[in-house]
Amino acid sequence: MFEISDKTLRLIKKTCKGKKHLKLTVGYLTGNNSVIKIFNEHGELDSSEKYHYEIGSITKTFTVSMLSKYVFENKLSLNDSIQKYIEGLREDEYYPPLLRLATHSSGYSARLPLNKREYFNLILGLIKGGGDLNKNNPLILDLNNMKILMEKNILKDMDYSWKYSNFGLSLIGYGLGIVSGSGYWDTMNDFLQNELGLRDTYLGTLNNNLHGYDRKNNDCGNWKWNKDNLISPAGAISSTADDLLKYAKINICEDKPYLSLCHKKHGNGKKKYDMGLGWWLLKKNNNVFFHGGGTGCFSSFLGIDKEKKVSVIVLANYRLGINDDQNIGFSLLESLQKSKEELEIH
Repeated sequence: MFEISDKTLRLIKKTCKGKKHLKLTVGYLTGNNSVIKIFNEHGELDSSEKYHYEIGSITKTFTVSMLSKYVFENKLSLNDSIQKYIEGLREDEYYPPLLRLATHSSGYSARLPLNKREYFNLILGLIKGGGDLNKNNPLILDLNNMKILMEKNILKDMDYSWKYSNFGLSLIGYGLGIVSGSGYWDTMNDFLQNELGLRDTYLGTLNNNLHGYDRKNNDCGNWKWNKDNLISPAGAISSTADDLLKYAKINICEDKPYLSLCHKKHGNGKKKYDMGLGWWLLKKNNNVFFHGGGTGCFSSFLGIDKEKKVSVIVLANYRLGINDDQNIGFSLLESLQKSKEELEIH
Protein backbone atom coordinates (compact mmCIF):
# COMPACT_ATOMS: atom_id res chain seq x y z
CA MET A 1 0.00 0.00 0.00
CA PHE A 2 1.47 3.35 -1.05
CA GLU A 3 1.88 6.00 1.67
CA ILE A 4 2.69 9.68 1.14
CA SER A 5 6.38 10.18 1.99
CA ASP A 6 7.62 12.15 4.99
CA LYS A 7 9.23 14.66 2.61
CA THR A 8 5.89 15.35 0.89
CA LEU A 9 4.07 15.56 4.24
CA ARG A 10 6.61 18.14 5.44
CA LEU A 11 5.99 20.22 2.31
CA ILE A 12 2.22 19.96 2.90
CA LYS A 13 2.57 20.99 6.55
CA LYS A 14 4.77 23.96 5.65
CA THR A 15 2.31 25.06 2.94
CA CYS A 16 -0.68 24.84 5.31
CA LYS A 17 0.91 26.88 8.11
CA GLY A 18 -1.03 30.04 9.02
CA LYS A 19 -3.77 29.57 6.40
CA LYS A 20 -6.91 29.54 8.54
CA HIS A 21 -9.39 28.65 5.79
CA LEU A 22 -7.22 26.39 3.65
CA LYS A 23 -8.58 23.25 2.02
CA LEU A 24 -5.50 21.68 0.44
CA THR A 25 -6.54 18.66 -1.61
CA VAL A 26 -3.78 16.25 -2.63
CA GLY A 27 -4.72 13.28 -4.79
CA TYR A 28 -2.91 10.56 -6.65
CA LEU A 29 -3.67 7.83 -9.17
CA THR A 30 -1.70 4.63 -9.48
CA GLY A 31 -3.03 2.17 -12.03
CA ASN A 32 -6.78 1.99 -11.41
CA ASN A 33 -6.61 3.18 -7.80
CA SER A 34 -7.08 6.80 -6.82
CA VAL A 35 -6.62 8.29 -3.35
CA ILE A 36 -7.61 11.79 -2.22
CA LYS A 37 -6.48 13.45 1.01
CA ILE A 38 -7.49 16.89 2.31
CA PHE A 39 -5.43 18.99 4.70
CA ASN A 40 -5.73 22.24 6.64
CA GLU A 41 -3.36 23.97 9.06
CA HIS A 42 -4.24 21.48 11.80
CA GLY A 43 -3.72 18.30 9.79
CA GLU A 44 -5.78 15.88 7.72
CA LEU A 45 -9.52 16.34 7.19
CA ASP A 46 -12.40 14.06 6.16
CA SER A 47 -11.50 13.03 2.62
CA SER A 48 -15.08 12.14 1.64
CA GLU A 49 -15.91 15.85 1.19
CA LYS A 50 -15.89 16.97 -2.43
CA TYR A 51 -14.52 20.48 -3.00
CA HIS A 52 -14.77 22.51 -6.21
CA TYR A 53 -11.76 24.67 -7.06
CA GLU A 54 -10.85 27.21 -9.72
CA ILE A 55 -8.06 25.45 -11.65
CA GLY A 56 -6.77 28.45 -13.63
CA SER A 57 -4.36 27.56 -16.41
CA ILE A 58 -4.94 23.80 -16.26
CA THR A 59 -7.91 24.96 -18.39
CA LYS A 60 -5.42 25.30 -21.26
CA THR A 61 -4.91 21.52 -21.36
CA PHE A 62 -8.66 21.04 -21.89
CA THR A 63 -8.66 23.64 -24.66
CA VAL A 64 -5.85 21.84 -26.53
CA SER A 65 -7.55 18.47 -25.85
CA MET A 66 -10.55 19.73 -27.80
CA LEU A 67 -8.18 21.13 -30.44
CA SER A 68 -6.59 17.68 -30.89
CA LYS A 69 -10.06 16.12 -31.27
CA TYR A 70 -10.89 18.56 -34.05
CA VAL A 71 -7.56 17.85 -35.75
CA PHE A 72 -8.29 14.10 -35.67
CA GLU A 73 -11.75 14.77 -37.13
CA ASN A 74 -10.16 16.88 -39.91
CA LYS A 75 -12.18 19.92 -38.86
CA LEU A 76 -8.99 21.98 -38.81
CA SER A 77 -5.21 21.67 -39.09
CA LEU A 78 -2.47 22.69 -36.67
CA ASN A 79 -0.89 24.56 -39.57
CA ASP A 80 -3.99 26.73 -40.11
CA SER A 81 -3.44 30.41 -39.48
CA ILE A 82 -5.71 31.67 -36.71
CA GLN A 83 -6.77 34.31 -39.23
CA LYS A 84 -8.86 31.60 -40.92
CA TYR A 85 -11.21 31.59 -37.91
CA ILE A 86 -11.44 35.28 -37.09
CA GLU A 87 -13.32 37.51 -39.51
CA GLY A 88 -12.40 41.13 -40.17
CA LEU A 89 -8.62 41.03 -39.59
CA ARG A 90 -6.31 42.91 -41.95
CA GLU A 91 -5.55 40.47 -44.74
CA ASP A 92 -2.06 41.77 -45.53
CA GLU A 93 -0.66 40.82 -42.07
CA TYR A 94 0.81 37.52 -40.85
CA TYR A 95 -1.04 35.77 -38.01
CA PRO A 96 0.38 32.68 -36.28
CA PRO A 97 -0.81 29.11 -36.91
CA LEU A 98 -2.60 27.08 -34.25
CA LEU A 99 0.55 25.02 -33.59
CA ARG A 100 2.60 28.05 -32.52
CA LEU A 101 -0.24 29.30 -30.35
CA ALA A 102 -0.51 25.87 -28.64
CA THR A 103 3.25 25.73 -27.91
CA HIS A 104 3.67 29.35 -26.75
CA SER A 105 6.01 30.06 -29.68
CA SER A 106 3.75 32.52 -31.51
CA GLY A 107 5.56 35.65 -30.30
CA TYR A 108 2.61 37.15 -28.45
CA SER A 109 3.68 38.91 -25.24
CA ALA A 110 3.11 37.14 -21.92
CA ARG A 111 1.22 40.15 -20.56
CA LEU A 112 -1.57 40.25 -23.19
CA PRO A 113 -4.45 41.13 -22.99
CA LEU A 114 -3.19 43.47 -20.25
CA ASN A 115 -1.14 46.59 -20.91
CA LYS A 116 2.23 47.01 -19.19
CA ARG A 117 0.84 48.82 -16.17
CA GLU A 118 -2.04 46.40 -15.63
CA TYR A 119 0.33 43.44 -15.94
CA PHE A 120 2.81 44.95 -13.48
CA ASN A 121 0.01 45.62 -10.97
CA LEU A 122 -1.27 42.05 -11.36
CA ILE A 123 2.15 40.48 -10.73
CA LEU A 124 2.78 42.83 -7.79
CA GLY A 125 -0.64 42.03 -6.31
CA LEU A 126 -0.06 38.29 -6.57
CA ILE A 127 3.41 38.54 -5.00
CA LYS A 128 2.30 40.76 -2.11
CA GLY A 129 -1.08 39.12 -1.58
CA GLY A 130 -4.30 40.93 -0.79
CA GLY A 131 -5.72 43.69 -2.93
CA ASP A 132 -8.48 44.07 -5.47
CA LEU A 133 -6.90 41.83 -8.11
CA ASN A 134 -7.36 38.79 -5.88
CA LYS A 135 -11.11 39.42 -5.70
CA ASN A 136 -11.81 40.63 -9.23
CA ASN A 137 -10.77 38.93 -12.45
CA PRO A 138 -8.44 41.34 -14.31
CA LEU A 139 -8.35 39.14 -17.42
CA ILE A 140 -11.16 40.42 -19.64
CA LEU A 141 -11.26 40.31 -23.43
CA ASP A 142 -13.99 40.98 -25.99
CA LEU A 143 -13.92 40.36 -29.74
CA ASN A 144 -13.21 43.95 -30.73
CA ASN A 145 -10.23 44.26 -28.36
CA MET A 146 -8.98 40.85 -29.42
CA LYS A 147 -8.78 41.99 -33.05
CA ILE A 148 -7.18 45.31 -32.07
CA LEU A 149 -4.48 43.51 -30.08
CA MET A 150 -3.81 41.09 -32.94
CA GLU A 151 -3.39 43.90 -35.46
CA LYS A 152 -1.35 46.02 -33.07
CA ASN A 153 1.09 43.22 -32.16
CA ILE A 154 2.67 42.57 -35.55
CA LEU A 155 4.55 39.26 -35.72
CA LYS A 156 6.88 37.54 -38.17
CA ASP A 157 6.44 34.08 -39.69
CA MET A 158 8.90 32.29 -37.39
CA ASP A 159 9.12 30.15 -34.25
CA TYR A 160 9.66 32.66 -31.45
CA SER A 161 11.39 31.69 -28.22
CA TRP A 162 8.98 30.35 -25.59
CA LYS A 163 6.71 32.96 -24.00
CA TYR A 164 3.79 31.79 -21.89
CA SER A 165 0.69 33.27 -23.51
CA ASN A 166 -2.85 33.40 -22.12
CA PHE A 167 -3.75 35.38 -25.22
CA GLY A 168 -2.50 32.71 -27.62
CA LEU A 169 -4.55 29.93 -25.99
CA SER A 170 -7.58 32.22 -25.95
CA LEU A 171 -7.32 32.64 -29.72
CA ILE A 172 -7.35 28.85 -30.11
CA GLY A 173 -10.48 28.63 -27.95
CA TYR A 174 -12.21 31.29 -30.03
CA GLY A 175 -11.31 29.39 -33.21
CA LEU A 176 -12.72 26.15 -31.79
CA GLY A 177 -15.98 27.93 -30.99
CA ILE A 178 -16.21 29.18 -34.57
CA VAL A 179 -15.57 25.69 -35.97
CA SER A 180 -18.22 24.14 -33.70
CA GLY A 181 -20.71 26.90 -34.53
CA SER A 182 -21.71 27.16 -30.86
CA GLY A 183 -18.95 29.35 -29.38
CA TYR A 184 -16.21 28.17 -27.02
CA TRP A 185 -18.18 28.29 -23.75
CA ASP A 186 -21.05 25.95 -24.73
CA THR A 187 -18.79 23.72 -26.83
CA MET A 188 -16.28 23.24 -24.00
CA ASN A 189 -18.96 22.53 -21.38
CA ASP A 190 -20.40 19.88 -23.71
CA PHE A 191 -16.90 18.43 -24.28
CA LEU A 192 -16.23 18.27 -20.52
CA GLN A 193 -19.55 16.68 -19.61
CA ASN A 194 -20.37 14.42 -22.55
CA GLU A 195 -17.06 13.65 -24.28
CA LEU A 196 -14.83 13.31 -21.19
CA GLY A 197 -17.60 12.41 -18.70
CA LEU A 198 -16.42 14.92 -16.10
CA ARG A 199 -19.62 15.83 -14.26
CA ASP A 200 -18.04 18.24 -11.76
CA THR A 201 -15.94 20.18 -14.27
CA TYR A 202 -17.31 23.32 -15.90
CA LEU A 203 -16.50 26.83 -17.04
CA GLY A 204 -16.93 29.61 -14.50
CA THR A 205 -17.91 29.11 -10.86
CA LEU A 206 -21.09 27.80 -9.25
CA ASN A 207 -22.53 28.29 -5.78
CA ASN A 208 -20.79 25.15 -4.52
CA ASN A 209 -17.31 26.44 -5.42
CA LEU A 210 -14.92 26.98 -2.52
CA HIS A 211 -14.11 30.62 -1.85
CA GLY A 212 -10.51 31.70 -2.25
CA TYR A 213 -8.55 33.46 0.51
CA ASP A 214 -5.59 35.82 0.37
CA ARG A 215 -2.45 35.65 2.52
CA LYS A 216 -4.11 37.73 5.21
CA ASN A 217 -6.91 35.12 5.36
CA ASN A 218 -9.46 37.50 3.82
CA ASP A 219 -12.34 35.95 1.85
CA CYS A 220 -11.84 36.81 -1.84
CA GLY A 221 -14.79 34.83 -3.20
CA ASN A 222 -14.24 33.70 -6.81
CA TRP A 223 -13.09 35.26 -10.05
CA LYS A 224 -16.08 35.92 -12.31
CA TRP A 225 -16.11 34.49 -15.84
CA ASN A 226 -18.75 34.43 -18.57
CA LYS A 227 -19.09 33.33 -22.19
CA ASP A 228 -18.48 36.90 -23.45
CA ASN A 229 -15.00 36.92 -21.89
CA LEU A 230 -12.80 35.51 -24.66
CA ILE A 231 -9.85 34.87 -22.33
CA SER A 232 -11.88 31.99 -20.78
CA PRO A 233 -10.07 29.23 -22.79
CA ALA A 234 -6.89 30.12 -20.88
CA GLY A 235 -8.17 29.86 -17.30
CA ALA A 236 -11.92 29.72 -16.58
CA ILE A 237 -12.53 26.07 -15.63
CA SER A 238 -13.46 24.82 -12.14
CA SER A 239 -13.11 21.17 -11.13
CA THR A 240 -12.62 18.63 -8.33
CA ALA A 241 -9.74 16.30 -7.46
CA ASP A 242 -11.91 13.31 -8.45
CA ASP A 243 -12.58 14.67 -11.92
CA LEU A 244 -8.97 15.73 -12.51
CA LEU A 245 -7.71 12.25 -11.61
CA LYS A 246 -10.31 10.81 -14.03
CA TYR A 247 -9.00 13.23 -16.66
CA ALA A 248 -5.43 12.08 -15.91
CA LYS A 249 -6.50 8.45 -16.37
CA ILE A 250 -8.14 9.26 -19.71
CA ASN A 251 -4.82 10.79 -20.82
CA ILE A 252 -2.75 7.86 -19.51
CA CYS A 253 -4.93 5.09 -20.98
CA GLU A 254 -5.61 6.98 -24.21
CA ASP A 255 -9.33 6.24 -23.93
CA LYS A 256 -9.55 9.10 -26.40
CA PRO A 257 -6.82 8.31 -28.97
CA TYR A 258 -6.65 11.93 -30.18
CA LEU A 259 -5.19 13.00 -26.82
CA SER A 260 -1.86 11.37 -27.70
CA LEU A 261 -1.30 14.29 -30.08
CA CYS A 262 -1.12 16.61 -27.03
CA HIS A 263 1.58 14.48 -25.36
CA LYS A 264 4.11 14.53 -28.20
CA LYS A 265 6.87 17.13 -28.34
CA HIS A 266 5.83 19.94 -30.68
CA GLY A 267 8.20 22.70 -29.60
CA ASN A 268 10.85 23.92 -27.19
CA GLY A 269 9.98 25.24 -23.75
CA LYS A 270 12.31 26.39 -21.01
CA LYS A 271 15.63 24.77 -19.98
CA LYS A 272 14.05 21.76 -18.25
CA TYR A 273 10.87 21.51 -20.32
CA ASP A 274 9.72 20.78 -23.86
CA MET A 275 6.25 21.67 -25.15
CA GLY A 276 3.48 19.30 -26.12
CA LEU A 277 0.22 20.86 -27.23
CA GLY A 278 -0.49 22.95 -24.14
CA TRP A 279 1.23 20.48 -21.80
CA TRP A 280 4.76 21.00 -20.44
CA LEU A 281 6.94 17.90 -20.97
CA LEU A 282 9.94 17.08 -18.76
CA LYS A 283 12.96 17.32 -21.05
CA LYS A 284 14.70 14.38 -19.35
CA ASN A 285 11.56 12.23 -19.73
CA ASN A 286 8.83 13.29 -22.17
CA ASN A 287 6.52 10.64 -20.70
CA VAL A 288 6.08 13.02 -17.76
CA PHE A 289 3.87 16.00 -18.52
CA PHE A 290 2.24 18.56 -16.29
CA HIS A 291 0.53 21.94 -15.95
CA GLY A 292 -0.01 24.36 -13.09
CA GLY A 293 -2.70 26.95 -12.59
CA GLY A 294 -3.47 30.01 -10.51
CA THR A 295 -6.25 32.55 -10.26
CA GLY A 296 -6.51 35.35 -7.69
CA CYS A 297 -6.72 33.09 -4.63
CA PHE A 298 -6.41 29.56 -6.01
CA SER A 299 -3.46 27.32 -6.92
CA SER A 300 -3.41 24.02 -8.79
CA PHE A 301 -1.04 21.42 -10.23
CA LEU A 302 -1.61 18.30 -12.33
CA GLY A 303 1.27 15.94 -13.13
CA ILE A 304 1.18 12.70 -15.13
CA ASP A 305 3.71 9.94 -15.84
CA LYS A 306 2.21 8.13 -18.81
CA GLU A 307 4.74 5.30 -18.81
CA LYS A 308 4.42 4.46 -15.09
CA LYS A 309 0.66 5.12 -15.20
CA VAL A 310 0.69 7.42 -12.17
CA SER A 311 -0.67 10.91 -11.66
CA VAL A 312 -0.94 13.58 -8.95
CA ILE A 313 -3.18 16.57 -8.31
CA VAL A 314 -2.70 19.45 -5.85
CA LEU A 315 -5.52 21.98 -5.31
CA ALA A 316 -5.67 24.93 -2.89
CA ASN A 317 -8.13 27.75 -2.22
CA TYR A 318 -5.18 30.12 -1.52
CA ARG A 319 -2.61 31.58 -3.88
CA LEU A 320 0.35 29.58 -2.59
CA GLY A 321 3.97 30.65 -2.55
CA ILE A 322 6.00 30.32 -5.76
CA ASN A 323 6.11 26.63 -6.78
CA ASP A 324 4.60 25.35 -3.48
CA ASP A 325 1.93 23.34 -5.30
CA GLN A 326 4.44 22.16 -7.91
CA ASN A 327 6.94 21.09 -5.24
CA ILE A 328 4.29 19.02 -3.44
CA GLY A 329 3.14 17.57 -6.76
CA PHE A 330 6.58 16.56 -8.01
CA SER A 331 7.61 15.18 -4.61
CA LEU A 332 4.51 12.97 -4.60
CA LEU A 333 4.97 11.99 -8.24
CA GLU A 334 8.60 10.94 -7.61
CA SER A 335 7.48 8.74 -4.69
CA LEU A 336 4.86 7.07 -6.90
CA GLN A 337 7.42 6.49 -9.64
CA LYS A 338 9.85 4.87 -7.18
CA SER A 339 7.07 2.72 -5.75
CA LYS A 340 6.17 1.51 -9.24
CA GLU A 341 9.83 0.76 -10.03
CA GLU A 342 10.20 -1.30 -6.84
CA LEU A 343 7.07 -3.29 -7.70
CA GLU A 344 8.43 -3.94 -11.19
CA ILE A 345 11.75 -5.21 -9.74
CA HIS A 346 9.98 -7.61 -7.36
